[in-house]
Amino acid sequence: MVNVTALPVAAHPYYPVEAEIVGYLANEYSTPVLLTIFIAGIVAISSLSFAVINANGAHLRTSEKSTALWFILTGCIHLFFEGYFAWNHRRMGPMQDIFGQLWKEYAYSDSRYLTSDPFVLCMETLTAFCWGPLSFLVAWYIITGHPLRHSFQSLVSIGQIYGDILYYATCCFNLYHLGLNYSRPEFYYFWGYFFFVNFIWIVIPGTLLYNSFAASADAFRALDKVSGTLERNGAAKKTL
Repeated sequence: MVNVTALPVAAHPYYPVEAEIVGYLANEYSTPVLLTIFIAGIVAISSLSFAVINANGAHLRTSEKSTALWFILTGCIHLFFEGYFAWNHRRMGPMQDIFGQLWKEYAYSDSRYLTSDPFVLCMETLTAFCWGPLSFLVAWYIITGHPLRHSFQSLVSIGQIYGDILYYATCCFNLYHLGLNYSRPEFYYFWGYFFFVNFIWIVIPGTLLYNSFAASADAFRALDKVSGTLERNGAAKKTL
């Protein structure tokens, strides 16, 4: 384990340039290698997860299988990748394992991940240890057809959207009100890493939240119809 108290503040390529990143070491792997490893990991997790879903939920529609796959994948990212940051936030600068280097690559778009920023740390900790396990629970509820599936799907989706909005908002506040820019000036760091990657957790959860609302509305509509039919039948029997 790295002893951060014994490490000096080192020069670094992140913004703002005056940010103090204790013990910073440049990544050993290049950006293409790190992105390839990350994508390969996503493909491997997705393939294994899809096999599990097919084995236990062959009856599900393709859209339901895709939703279950999303929750397994996002659960892995939340619990293991973001959980890694939450656990190691004080020693991210010198980390050279795969997750550490991936976080240092992403930090080109937001250096707060290397400085134990309070908001980022709290947000990521909540995301990792709350939305992570609950995402796996939702996936299992989808596969088993559990009646609480849409309740928990809505809960996790709202949490993901809310966290993303706050994440964007704090960056905008720091940039336009305080003049602090945490992203390097290259186009792909801000629009690729910071904006696009995080926007996924608004678009997909937003779609799933809409689907859950629609399913809940359909369920109550059907319940009201059945209740009305029973009441009419009961009233008819009393008149006989």
